[in-house]
Amino acid sequence: MNLRRFFGLCTLASLVLTVAVGEGISADNPTKKEIKQAQKKAAELKKVADAKKAAEDAAKVAAAKPKPATPAGNPAFSKVAPPEPATPLKPALIGAANDTTAVARFIDAQILKKQIEEKITAAPLASDAEFLRRAYLDITGVIPTADQAKAFLASNETTKRAKLIDELLASTNYGRHQADIWMNLLIQKSSDNRRVDFSSMRPWLAGEFNANRPWNELVTEIVTASGDQEKNPAVGFYLSNTTVDKMTDDVCKVFLGLQLQCAQCHNHPFTGWRQTEYWSMAQFFMKVEVDGLGKDGKPGIIETNNVKRKKNPLPESAQTVSAKFLQAEEPKLDKTSPYRPSLAKWMTSQTNPFFAKAMVNRMWAELFGYGIVNPVDDMVGQNLPSHPDMLNALAADFAGNKYDLKQLIRAICNSDAYQRSSKPSAGNEKAAEWTFARMAMKVLSPEQIYDSISSVTGGEKAEGKQPMKGMNKGPTAGPRERFVNFFLSGAEQLSTVEYEAGIPQALKLMNSRFVGNPNIAKAYAKPGTKPADAIQQMYLATLSRMPTEAETKRLTEYLGKSSTNTDGYGDILWALLNSSEFALTR
Repeated sequence: MNLRRFFGLCTLASLVLTVAVGEGISADNPTKKEIKQAQKKAAELKKVADAKKAAEDAAKVAAAKPKPATPAGNPAFSKVAPPEPATPLKPALIGAANDTTAVARFIDAQILKKQIEEKITAAPLASDAEFLRRAYLDITGVIPTADQAKAFLASNETTKRAKLIDELLASTNYGRHQADIWMNLLIQKSSDNRRVDFSSMRPWLAGEFNANRPWNELVTEIVTASGDQEKNPAVGFYLSNTTVDKMTDDVCKVFLGLQLQCAQCHNHPFTGWRQTEYWSMAQFFMKVEVDGLGKDGKPGIIETNNVKRKKNPLPESAQTVSAKFLQAEEPKLDKTSPYRPSLAKWMTSQTNPFFAKAMVNRMWAELFGYGIVNPVDDMVGQNLPSHPDMLNALAADFAGNKYDLKQLIRAICNSDAYQRSSKPSAGNEKAAEWTFARMAMKVLSPEQIYDSISSVTGGEKAEGKQPMKGMNKGPTAGPRERFVNFFLSGAEQLSTVEYEAGIPQALKLMNSRFVGNPNIAKAYAKPGTKPADAIQQMYLATLSRMPTEAETKRLTEYLGKSSTNTDGYGDILWALLNSSEFALTR
């Protein structure tokens, strides 16, 4: 049995272990029928397990939430108290302007204080190899090349980690990675916009992030976007969220960290948001008209007093109330002018109680796997911050530094808290995620998997299938988008800390020529290269670390038994790309 087949069966066995044993699958030579039966059985077991877990989670949530004091049979929850008015933010720098060291030390002091209270010991700092791969994936969305990994690991500079963070933030891949993240947050594809090509928004976002455009300015441009999509890619947000309620829901959720959607039809049962508060916010979008989503249309956004309600309908729950900022004043609006600029100005104000906190919390979750408040888009009610003083201070510093996103990332990544090992150590084996006693292991996103495999293999040929003649199903997806869509399997986005891919995704990687072409390994095992050196290059290129002596010995022995060097090296590279270590950020 060759190495590829062996590792393939091991991977499959890890997914369907209980099934394989019960169904009597042959470990040496399983038939297609046996594999299909195992997959079917595994899917059934997973469905049962998921349903059981969902029921258990629902029971826990129900038990944790206080019972609303409502009259019997009254579904309006009218007795639930509204949330306490949020305190306006007071911009204040931690140290001097853009003081990376001061902010990093402040973070570590706040984290340590909570760990002492919980009697938890922090994990030691991560090894250089662990930090290197983590920083590359978190900041640029792709692993380092073999040469980049080798150079960093060989360096003895005491400041090499800080220098690497600066280099990665200056890389064009930084903007591309942030664009991937924010496209998933901003664009919700549906049957209404299936013909709309949103591809122009991704490079636009990447350019804005690479230019380090202040976050308040970038959000203002998105929230107030108007015009044709060809000239203004930012209108893609509204072409994705085509109704007033969707616009209200997503603006609040994505930019303010608030989920108001339950208050669209009734007062919110748990947070206390009032239905009138929802529709007061929704008034700012009442003049937005989405047009050109048809077969031959030219997609665009205008703001007008005469919205065509047949094309832009309102939900039955819509209320006619005055426009009013959430927990704030009622602005004086000129009915002949657009309303959204007024909303954007309030949202991005340095004193807004939600805006800066929402972005700090979201970025923290992006880097740590868990937010200071969880979920990151529901920062009220019972979802209290684990470190309230730290969240307030980081938000004040973010606003005080004129919403400099790169500076925020730089400061967090320079902290010991970010640079800790993900391995449990004495004193934190059972530490909760919110203590940040050790780094959480994060799952690579579909985009990160594709780009990292491309970094190792040289990429995939663009063989996109063209639509059949006479069909108009919208833009044709390229190899990267098809790969991402396959891994998402209909989900808008995947968890960063739970491996949600299943058997189809594992089998795709195992059997894809994108990963399994043995000729790819020739780049790492050129004629005359010693086996140990070739193995080292492949480990550096895939796992960003040196192989252990035991790994080198075992794989060298395998090469000696291979029919050809091409097959042997190809099997090794294939196994590395399909390993759990490759699929995780540690």
